[in-house]
Amino acid sequence: MTNDTATTADDAFTQNIYYSNDADASYIEDKTVAVLGYGSQGHAHALNLTDSGVDVVVGLREDSSSWPQAESDGLRVTTPDEATAQADVVMFLVPDTIQPAVFEAVEDGLEEGNTVMFAHGFNIHYNQIQPPEYVDVTMAAPKGPGHIVRRDYENGGGTPALIAVDQDSTGEAKQEALAYAQAIGGTRAGVVETTFREEVESDLFGEQAVLCGGVTSLVKHGFETLVDNGYAPEMAYFECLNELKLIVDLMYEDGIGGMWYSVSDTAEYGGLTRGDRIVDETVRENMEAVLKDVQSGEFAREWINENQAGRPSYTQLKRHDEEHEIEEIGAPLRDLFEWEDESSDNEPAEVPADD
Repeated sequence: MTNDTATTADDAFTQNIYYSNDADASYIEDKTVAVLGYGSQGHAHALNLTDSGVDVVVGLREDSSSWPQAESDGLRVTTPDEATAQADVVMFLVPDTIQPAVFEAVEDGLEEGNTVMFAHGFNIHYNQIQPPEYVDVTMAAPKGPGHIVRRDYENGGGTPALIAVDQDSTGEAKQEALAYAQAIGGTRAGVVETTFREEVESDLFGEQAVLCGGVTSLVKHGFETLVDNGYAPEMAYFECLNELKLIVDLMYEDGIGGMWYSVSDTAEYGGLTRGDRIVDETVRENMEAVLKDVQSGEFAREWINENQAGRPSYTQLKRHDEEHEIEEIGAPLRDLFEWEDESSDNEPAEVPADD
């Protein structure tokens, strides 16, 4: 596994941003792309590529529940090893945890000059997959869930994306990755060039410290504080969870400053004077520790071992979270509101997320 945490000039974020005029479709339009997996990302990539005129074959295990759906969507479907043998570019869109086994099963079908592509660099960065030297290894990673990637494309727009090159055996790896990103709609919004290391470590840290771990922990602690002090759980739910979306939407649209501008002066003053009392230097120290676990490979080792052991800790933690009072009180409250119009843009596509 990668253990060198020093940032080099090659590792540093390049900040190159590309749009449709920067991409050359010829680097992908005459090639066959095997999309392995037909879950959230898989279905979006396969359909967007096809609509862009790229020859696509979907690779699925023979008993996959997604096989009929992919065929119904008009796509050619075969097994992963057969799809790889037919392809010039092989995009791995199965879950990180099973990618190494899938790669092992299809590696013999790779030929010199082929490309092995990913939408997340976990298994390359942590050396769980080590492609042969005669192939390109690249990334094309939309920064959004698959149903958004598909919806944006169908609406004539695109979802921002990242590209990266880990191995360039042909001398054309970057141009091909950019052409792929264009074909799934990424260049319509903007494609940022980065590295596998940058993408993996920042992604894992963001998920753990802020987006998935930090935010949910903060919400639950806030909810528990109100309830433990005698406030109705319904009120605690609205104040600590339901209204979070409103604040996040404001930040998403116009930054933190735009959010402060839009809320009341009372809310702004309270946030400015009390926020750092909640999320203080101790939290920053904890974040530094989480980042070190990501950089050193400790988190990767832990997660790999957890899967090999049958996910005992994961299962216990997930069950504990599902049984939290905020989940029990939230379900009936959400049923009180008519959110059909809003949720139609946020519901996952009707395809398995982990296939």
